[in-house]
Amino acid sequence: MTSSLQLDQHGRLRHLLTMDGLPRQLLTEILDRAAHLAEATSGADKKLPNLRGRTIVNLFFEASTRTRSTFEVAAKRLSADVINLQVSSSSTSKGETLLDTLKTMEAMQADLFVIRHDASGAAHFFAEHAAPGVAILNAGDGRHAHPTQGLLDLYTIRAHKGPPENLSVAIVGDVLHSRVARSDIHGLRILGCKDIRVVAPPTLIPAGIEQMGARVFHQLEPGLDGVDVVILLRLQTERMLGAFLPSLGEFHRDFGLTRERLAKLKPDAVVMHPGPINRGVEIAGELAYSERSLILEQVANGISVRMAVMDMILGDRGASK
Repeated sequence: MTSSLQLDQHGRLRHLLTMDGLPRQLLTEILDRAAHLAEATSGADKKLPNLRGRTIVNLFFEASTRTRSTFEVAAKRLSADVINLQVSSSSTSKGETLLDTLKTMEAMQADLFVIRHDASGAAHFFAEHAAPGVAILNAGDGRHAHPTQGLLDLYTIRAHKGPPENLSVAIVGDVLHSRVARSDIHGLRILGCKDIRVVAPPTLIPAGIEQMGARVFHQLEPGLDGVDVVILLRLQTERMLGAFLPSLGEFHRDFGLTRERLAKLKPDAVVMHPGPINRGVEIAGELAYSERSLILEQVANGISVRMAVMDMILGDRGASK
């Protein structure tokens, strides 16, 4: 169902809702396109004409800084017109339904909606009800998926460590509430990574994660033993109802990345984080932008990856008309 919704009859991107079920060749094509666009916009003139005349709407029902900003920059670098809809001050606050909002913006001839919502499945809802020729790009829905974050993580890993087939990758922290963790696991598995680890206390491990292809560790040191990449996750306390852990201090003691723990990793192991960072919780403050950290590079890579996805959905579609 999801694959048929995301891909057209020729196997090209129609919407991007989740990494799950996408073919390996398509993921590789997106990463290759991102590398090409990064090179093409590396000079003083960063603007390309690919999406001139297209309209992209950033429709964010959840607060965001990095994701919304990088989507906006990516669309503008492709010469698209961009509308940033402030949902808290829009008609949805007056009782307008999600479907009415979508149809209203479609009537303004929007070509693509970038949607972030706190409900899992919201992006699928929009895709199922979008008019023909209108694309939906999931910028994060509940705990479900954040496919462009997964793609930019894969892009960053590939740029520094090569293809993930023979890598060991550990995802540490609040896996239970993390759509990033799910997208990373799907993407790594599709690209052939055989050693995907999730490291967290039992209360922050979702049921069935092993069926997705990950090994579970409840202690940090064995979970990080021999890994090439460490992806740290923020504790999403805003999604926690009840006692998931004793305290932030105890979490840092047991699962936080400190300088001492960093020193025990492989000398060429790298550290990543989707942001925002909780310094002194999942990572010691002085390590956030250290020589082993790729966190700021992830932000920059997000622009190229999001350009690639929008270009493949709208630019390639326009070229094929």
